[in-house]
Amino acid sequence: MIRRRILVNFRVDPQVMQAQLPSRFQPKLHRGNSIAGICMIRLESVRPRLMPRVLGLSSENAAHRVAVRWLSQEGEKEGVFIPRRDTGSVMNHIVGGRLFPGEHHRARFDVQEDSERISISMRSDDGEVSVEVQGRIQDSLPSSSCFSSVAEASAFFEPGAVGYSVTSDKGRLDGMELRTHGWSVQPLQVEQVRSSYFTDVTKFPKGSVEFDCALIMRNLAHEWHSCEDLHV
Repeated sequence: MIRRRILVNFRVDPQVMQAQLPSRFQPKLHRGNSIAGICMIRLESVRPRLMPRVLGLSSENAAHRVAVRWLSQEGEKEGVFIPRRDTGSVMNHIVGGRLFPGEHHRARFDVQEDSERISISMRSDDGEVSVEVQGRIQDSLPSSSCFSSVAEASAFFEPGAVGYSVTSDKGRLDGMELRTHGWSVQPLQVEQVRSSYFTDVTKFPKGSVEFDCALIMRNLAHEWHSCEDLHV
């Protein structure tokens, strides 16, 4: 169960974003903007398919992600490139990249939420990444967003179910597909947002990245499936 998933989205200069991607990826653009961000997700009852739900695990997780396209033998595909995964779960940290795809860094999460408001802060144990997000459920996107409507934003993100994440093997990316049983998003009016990844001027020079919008989904049944690794 995805108990709560927040997509915090930024507009990024496409040339700047391309420099942060493996060469086989290209940014997926919307009105000339590359779209990158952070997925903050609480998972519950996570377990192998045949295991009883009561034995499932819960965890807070964060993934920095970029909407991308790439060419395969079947033609052009789209999904997300994930330069960094963090988790509050010791188990995810230990078995990620071993028993299932996705190497996770250990992090500490502080979450306060109710039906209308949410506040999440995350700091990785290695000190490399920190994130803060505060906001409330809203009916519409901010007027500054490059998406004209919630439906347009939803249609942009829904096809990005396949994610390829960085591993300790610099030439290989772990592949994983998220299959949701339904898809429904709401806008989140962000009152405060900060990511040390996107404020790093060595990666993103001043003026090359700007907050766009945030979306939230809750109580979504889903499955994770392994995908063939990509070599870069």
